[in-house]
Amino acid sequence: MSRAVEESNRRMLRVRDAMDRDYAQPLDVPALARIAHVSQAHFTRTFRATFGETPHRYLQRRRVERAMFLLRETDRSVTDICYEVGFGSPATFSRTFRDIVGRPPRTYRRETVAATGYVPTCFTKAWTRPST
Repeated sequence: MSRAVEESNRRMLRVRDAMDRDYAQPLDVPALARIAHVSQAHFTRTFRATFGETPHRYLQRRRVERAMFLLRETDRSVTDICYEVGFGSPATFSRTFRDIVGRPPRTYRRETVAATGYVPTCFTKAWTRPST
């Protein structure tokens, strides 16, 4: 691996770590590109080439993963969870959640709460992890 590729990968990992840490904050491509010290267009292309999805989709998936945990482990309202994980509106949250998970948040909560009493948590997390 060339030094330039290694440096590019390091920058993308730095950005992904920032997204994992601050997923609930308003993060946009210009802010993420600044973290990577590259232009916006170059950042989007490189992130997708490195991780196989756009920065926006990665951030959405990360937020949905956190929402899935909160839906399973708490009794907080879907609206509260929506805002806690960084979505701006319940409608956008519900639509994105359904696109990634395959069912709406309330249905997900109902089904996983009913099923988790019989399955170890580690298996539940593995089976319910959203795909890209």
